[in-house]
Amino acid sequence: MPACHHHPIPSVLGENKTSEPENVIAFEQDRPSSLYPGSTMKSDLLEQASEIVTDPLVLINLVSQRVRQLNSGRSPLIETRPSMGVADIALQEIIEGKIKLVEKAKA
Repeated sequence: MPACHHHPIPSVLGENKTSEPENVIAFEQDRPSSLYPGSTMKSDLLEQASEIVTDPLVLINLVSQRVRQLNSGRSPLIETRPSMGVADIALQEIIEGKIKLVEKAKA
């Protein structure tokens, strides 16, 4: 039977210099690159769009889907400003009626 090599188990007290527990590994992720860099969505646009699409979950899904389209190369349907992020563009498109929610036909 092969000999087992036992390694000393480090003490958790006093050895951990960070505030994270020893079993937590910090994970850093690059931000997705966007064709339309800018600020996060503006609350006034969110308020206006939520008057058109009243269900918050539906609005989130609609904006998310449009943001994915814009980030993959689709052109905005509105005039944009450099300060507009993709979420702003999606919200403004909803506000201006360029994007509408269409119910899927039930089979």
